[in-house]
Amino acid sequence: MRIALVSPYSWTYPGGVMRHIEALADQFIATGHDVRILAPYDPDDDLSARLHRGARPLVRPLPDHVVSLGRTIGFPANGAVSNIAITTDCVHTLRRELRHGGYDVVHLHEPVTPAVGWDALCTTDRPLVGTFHCYSTNPLSNGFASLIGARRRLNRLHVRIAVSEAAAWTGARFYGGHYRVIPNGVDVGPTPVVHPALAPTRDRPLRLVFVGASVERKGLGVLLRAFEALREHLPVTLTVIGATQAEVAPLLEETHGVTALGKVPDAVKAECIRAADLLVAPSLGGESFGMVLTEAFAAGTPVIASDIPGYRDVVHDGVEGLLVGPGDAVGLARSLRDLALDPPRRAAMGLAASEAAPIYAWERVSAQVLDAYEDAITAPVPLGAVTRAATRVGALPSDGKPRQSASRSLPSLERSRPTRRARTVGGVRRIGLALLVVAGLVLAGLALRRIGPDQIISTLLTSSPDWVLLALGLMGVSTVLRAIAWHAILRAALPRSAVRLRDALQGTFIGVLMSATLPARLGEPSRSLIVARRLGRPRETLPAVLGTMVAQTLINLLALLVLGVCVFSSINIFDGHHGALVAAAIAPTAILVAVLVTPVILRGGAPSRSAWAASLVARVRLALTRVRGGLRVFRRPRLAAIALTGQLSAWVLQWLSCYALLAALGLNARAGLGAAAAVLFVVNVTAVLPAAPSNVGVFQAACVAVLTGAYHVSSADALAYGIILQAVEIATALVIGMPALVKEGLSWKDVRMRALHAGPVQLAPYEPAAAVEAEA
Repeated sequence: MRIALVSPYSWTYPGGVMRHIEALADQFIATGHDVRILAPYDPDDDLSARLHRGARPLVRPLPDHVVSLGRTIGFPANGAVSNIAITTDCVHTLRRELRHGGYDVVHLHEPVTPAVGWDALCTTDRPLVGTFHCYSTNPLSNGFASLIGARRRLNRLHVRIAVSEAAAWTGARFYGGHYRVIPNGVDVGPTPVVHPALAPTRDRPLRLVFVGASVERKGLGVLLRAFEALREHLPVTLTVIGATQAEVAPLLEETHGVTALGKVPDAVKAECIRAADLLVAPSLGGESFGMVLTEAFAAGTPVIASDIPGYRDVVHDGVEGLLVGPGDAVGLARSLRDLALDPPRRAAMGLAASEAAPIYAWERVSAQVLDAYEDAITAPVPLGAVTRAATRVGALPSDGKPRQSASRSLPSLERSRPTRRARTVGGVRRIGLALLVVAGLVLAGLALRRIGPDQIISTLLTSSPDWVLLALGLMGVSTVLRAIAWHAILRAALPRSAVRLRDALQGTFIGVLMSATLPARLGEPSRSLIVARRLGRPRETLPAVLGTMVAQTLINLLALLVLGVCVFSSINIFDGHHGALVAAAIAPTAILVAVLVTPVILRGGAPSRSAWAASLVARVRLALTRVRGGLRVFRRPRLAAIALTGQLSAWVLQWLSCYALLAALGLNARAGLGAAAAVLFVVNVTAVLPAAPSNVGVFQAACVAVLTGAYHVSSADALAYGIILQAVEIATALVIGMPALVKEGLSWKDVRMRALHAGPVQLAPYEPAAAVEAEA
């Protein structure tokens, strides 16, 4: 049989799909079939690196049975980077090969992916087989594909294969059709592999292995947090395959026990998995199968994997390994420790994994795929001219089976399904968010139509560059003063640590950069991580460093109150045009009152009859008491004075910076220092819950609401002011933050991933399962 295996992914940037295709080709060639792999090929040159975000391709020779379709481009997708071909040259090469190749069957992998499979679905009359590798719940991307004709094109397939039930769910949910599940394969030895299971000792620690790229979806950050907690309890090592030492080191507080090998040949990877006691696969989601799990089975290595669709199809919890909730670093650390200290159970899991491996042997998998080819070739021919025409254009399925439409009613594969109340609340929240987005777009359109973009541009172009530069300088100096204030608070909170001013400066500069470029206020954990990293013993110092931000936040609340007094002393609050200012003034006052008063109220309240309510009250009381505890750092008067002076002086400089920009636009005659204070007041209050990096949009709306409502500045001038003020803030963050990142030897991605997993994991003392059951 002459077979075409069509891949949308690059031969020299191989991933799971390409490895699947190569293994199938080897099996078919070994059994006498004539096989061609039609795949893109990226040569090892600078252009390839530029097209793939700096990543260079593997140097791989092009075998005779591989036909190059041209270059690819790296696109972020599903939490990773997909290297796919989208050029017209690629499509023309594919069409020519399919037209003149004389193939008995054409096997398209990821047929929905542009542009290779997408084009082949409608440009060849050969029997078509499609394999779906992806598990996705994203209604946006899949819905868009359906909107532009994916369902009709996929009806051209004579057989649809899914590598797992999760991948089949994705196809049935969004595209309809009938799917047969044929899993990914693995090379299996002739006899089961049995590992000797030993308790970890100093001379022979527990050996863990992780295989995957340093991307958030693979959960490496979660594993590293669990590993840091685990190594405090027992001897353990971790080998990371797929990520380099430079990528792993910034995510760790201390690197001992961790070895990152980067990309390695398959033989080296197999040997590392075979030598490990446990393979850990902590992916957060988006996995349709997990070939690394079956590779561990073939090596007789038990696994601890995330309890997600795709992985759940392969690993039976408690049999070949354990399943842990995705993103649960504490649960992962606890499961690792439990298996480490229970060698007999680990040995039984390794044996079960080895016995399960033959199910996924490539010989078995390739035989099932060949059966699918035979079915595609012998698919019934449509009867009648109309039916044939409808089948040819994809209006009817080519497999001869009853038409199966996409089903939105398919039950979710996610383990933790929300309650009816949670679904209702989530639906209302999504509808509300959609309405806000639509309202925002409508209002933005009306504002631009009313104001006129030419007026805004004219205001920006006539601004004074000297005043703008002065504002930029004042903003930069204010950041330095904030660092000085934080340094004093750090010294008071960490009297036994040699906290240097340059540590606080580095942390503050990087934190400002992350706040300007990320939502969700990740600047605070970012700067804490930098300082804890510089002080040493980060697992011990990080909680204390995070606590110092409570004191700084309370000073900021005090500054907001002072600003509020300045604002309301400059306006007449009874003229009916200051609703935005009054609403903003309520927030810091309410927060400060809650911080100081609520713990006292809760402490004196009667106990609740509801256990849930009592638990909630206890948690709230503890959290608020800890916030008040942030004030304890001011027991040292000298350091408290430095912190107060530095932080309040920083606010003053920011106030002057806002005024300088009013002067730059010639607005200071109508809106003076009081207006600058009002702007600074409102934009800081609205930044409490950032909707986007730097709160873009909300920031400008706050400026317009204040300046037009309270100070009668025109909408065009107010909007231009909001744009230029935010530009100055972002420019300040970049100017001071980027050199700090370079000096720290980190990248923006490093800090972001570490900030997402900032909280250290603590493990309670070990209690054997038997002891717990006996006590119960």
